[in-house]
Amino acid sequence: TIDATGQILLPGLINTHTHAPMVMYRGLADDLALMDWLQKYIFPGEAKTVSPRMVRIGTRLAALEMIQSGTTTFADMYYFEEEVGRAAREAGLRGVLGQTIIGFPVPDAKTPADALTRTEAFIKEFAGDELITPVPAPHSMYTLDEASLKAARQLANRHGVPIIIHLAETEDESRISREKHGLTPAAYLDSIGFLSPAVVAAHCVWVGPEDRVLLAKRGVKVSHNPESNMKLASGTAPIPAFLAAGVTVGLGTDGAASNNDLDMFEAMRQAAFLHKLIARDPQAVPAAAALEMATIGGARALGLDGKVGSIEPGKRADLILVSTRGARQTPMYNPVSHLVYVARGDDVQTTIVNGRVLMRARRVLTLDEAAVLSDARALATEVGKAVGRPPV
Repeated sequence: TIDATGQILLPGLINTHTHAPMVMYRGLADDLALMDWLQKYIFPGEAKTVSPRMVRIGTRLAALEMIQSGTTTFADMYYFEEEVGRAAREAGLRGVLGQTIIGFPVPDAKTPADALTRTEAFIKEFAGDELITPVPAPHSMYTLDEASLKAARQLANRHGVPIIIHLAETEDESRISREKHGLTPAAYLDSIGFLSPAVVAAHCVWVGPEDRVLLAKRGVKVSHNPESNMKLASGTAPIPAFLAAGVTVGLGTDGAASNNDLDMFEAMRQAAFLHKLIARDPQAVPAAAALEMATIGGARALGLDGKVGSIEPGKRADLILVSTRGARQTPMYNPVSHLVYVARGDDVQTTIVNGRVLMRARRVLTLDEAAVLSDARALATEVGKAVGRPPV
């Protein structure tokens, strides 16, 4: 039995967009716009440091952080994604995990065709897994040609799985798309038959009214990443308009290299605050809407709402217990607003996935915390040496 006195029982939180191994780049390149961040630091750094070992160690660190902060399901996009799957399975987390397909040589694939082959093998390895849903993850419309995007779409169709992509994250992406195709990023993807209810589109910042109607019509799911969008100064996704149009919206942290943490409580709070500020309307995204995006909204976005996202008979036991006993949590008048505006990841006391207790009384049971941290610190020294920025 678990003593839940003075705690709130919640469905486990669902992170609809991250890059788990990128915890190893946490704080490596801050205060930059996305394209500078990617092209000057992240892509070159990854070329030197990404390996199966790096992905495995990074994912175990990310899994530890997620378990400790109440995330029970995460959607991922990275390289050597089979290592992400194996580490997530070891930790006991649920995951919709995307093997990256991108249009230039990367550590696990020289070409998009190689990446597609790797994705097929990845999907076959984890087919039928109770916790892991393996999916294709084409990086974006600006890093892939039409043929590769279509091939990724067809691969998802063949296996009946979702497909994850970055969409309309920056003004640069929108400009590139208009110059090259005469269409917005969303309209271009629709023109090649890419959009469907199986698409989980991360960011969706630079989308006008016509694009919002299009995404709603096609049933595309949106992953809102308020913290990375603010940190990289990419812009603000029109979340109140998406919700009004009936678009399913989940919340994501993005990778720890652009956030810089994986705390979904912070993502909820920032989502609520950001849209109040932009709209100058305290009701723009109320606490209940933020909590919904982090739970059942995220489950709907990932196609898992029949299993998780709410506490109902017949659903899997993906649950967390959140303390309300500390000075910061006292007093409590409204549990919903308390969870969004007061609670933090380290208030989570117990994390359960699929009925298995992953953390009890703040002690993670599925991972050796000391070993995970030791391995990550040793790897960070190697990463820092490779990119000329050693950790402190």
